[in-house]
Amino acid sequence: MAEVIIGKNETIDNALRRFKKKVEKEGILSEIKRRDHYEKPSEKKKKRARAARLRLFKKYGSNR
Repeated sequence: MAEVIIGKNETIDNALRRFKKKVEKEGILSEIKRRDHYEKPSEKKKKRARAARLRLFKKYGSNR
């Protein structure tokens, strides 16, 4: 769990900014979103395949 200790002369805003960065770096929010609802294995597979196609399309572009 992310934890931030506030220094003597540190403002709440600075501590909150550090906390948000720490939470983002640890990937806590993305994990919560991922666990929010159940995703069937077939849906996971389709999602991965769609992402792979998109990566290839971006890498090689259109063949028009």
